[in-house]
Amino acid sequence: MNAMRFVSTRNPESVTGFVAALERGLAPDGGLYVPSEWPVLMPRLLQAEAASQRAGADPARPARLSATALASLASSVIAPFAAGSALASDLPAVAAEAFSFAAPLTPLDPLEPDGAASLLELFHGPTAAFKDFGARFLAASLAHLRRARRTAPGSHGSRTLTIVVATSGDTGGAVASAFHERPGIEVVVLYPKGLVSPTQERQLTCWGGNVRSFAVRGTFDDCQRLAKEALLDPQLRERSDLSSANSINLGRLLPQVVYYAAASLAVRERHGAPASFVIPSGNLGNALACIWARKLGLPIAAIVLAHNANRTVPDFLATGDWRPRPSVATLASAMDVGNPSNMERLRALYPDLAELRGAVRAETVDDAQIRAAIQAAFRRFGRILCPHTATALEVYERLPREQRNGRPWVLVATAHAAKFRETIEPLIGQRIPVPDSLAQLLARPVSVTEIAPQLATLRSALWTC
Repeated sequence: MNAMRFVSTRNPESVTGFVAALERGLAPDGGLYVPSEWPVLMPRLLQAEAASQRAGADPARPARLSATALASLASSVIAPFAAGSALASDLPAVAAEAFSFAAPLTPLDPLEPDGAASLLELFHGPTAAFKDFGARFLAASLAHLRRARRTAPGSHGSRTLTIVVATSGDTGGAVASAFHERPGIEVVVLYPKGLVSPTQERQLTCWGGNVRSFAVRGTFDDCQRLAKEALLDPQLRERSDLSSANSINLGRLLPQVVYYAAASLAVRERHGAPASFVIPSGNLGNALACIWARKLGLPIAAIVLAHNANRTVPDFLATGDWRPRPSVATLASAMDVGNPSNMERLRALYPDLAELRGAVRAETVDDAQIRAAIQAAFRRFGRILCPHTATALEVYERLPREQRNGRPWVLVATAHAAKFRETIEPLIGQRIPVPDSLAQLLARPVSVTEIAPQLATLRSALWTC
């Protein structure tokens, strides 16, 4: 199998390999890495993987996408991208380490297990958010690469690798968990002060050791800008190797393709038709993973993005005018993004606006509608949804009845409701059980440094820590 090459979204002449793309995170010109050409996944291979994930499943219920099935499928899906790289032979071990928990595909209405609407539950990892999948894959990949270099003949060790991550709530916790206590790697978490839930903030600041947390006096967009500036800063690059763990990094994005592949294969087996997805969207990494899965040939039909009051993407699709703007604080805080990074990849894939509009739709949901959707899910289905998943339910309910009834739909559940107890419990009138993994994190002591949203301030804080 020939080695896959990756190019910058800003310069097709800027070509690199899989490992370099993972380790850099961001291209030298500030662009994002995309495949120079697209592999077509072998249908027979994918069908075999679908059969393996069905083994032992109850035929009367939708498939539960087990950790074993996901890890096996991950090796198949990601293999063409890692072909010819130093990570290719380690891919099964990396996948097994990253995909160590399930992604249940369950009926939206438990009383109608054969219904066409399902929830893809992506919150069963250690920090109770979908970002655990990508963060753990990236961490395992970089750890394997560094370990191989340390043990290579003639090696004199390697410099510290600094992972810089901007977060609007969930990313930072997942990345911190994935990289915590890994030798030779440190993590810098940047989050907007006062604009994440209290539970999320504890997850961002409870680590210590090789994880440093910074509360930035600004918005997520300030954090994202600061992270990109840091990755390209010559002075910080003198201090250590730098990489990103946001969804701008291929190592975060490709593992997310895997659970869309698994879900779409399970839905086709169950319903004999391709799955359509409603995806809560902010920085567009999760949505782009679904779009890439369809590009690779997976059986995926419609893709609808559910945005909160940060409506940059819905407005662009409606008007054709790309106008990034300051982010707006909402109940679905992890989606509070006014300038989504992965729109650059999306526009590179679909440079023609009409083609882009044919590939994806986007809707916006305000806080009042989020509250109503949370209450409706609990009242009608006994489901306790996080604010982000509630945006997907609201958008699904808006679909014309003939669209809802005419195809199988999957609503992507991105985070556990316990991360947003302060918002949800008053709406449903009961306490939310906290998963054991999350409870353990919330019991840890916290450590955080507050900084202004300037590169010089971050640079100084890193040098004095």
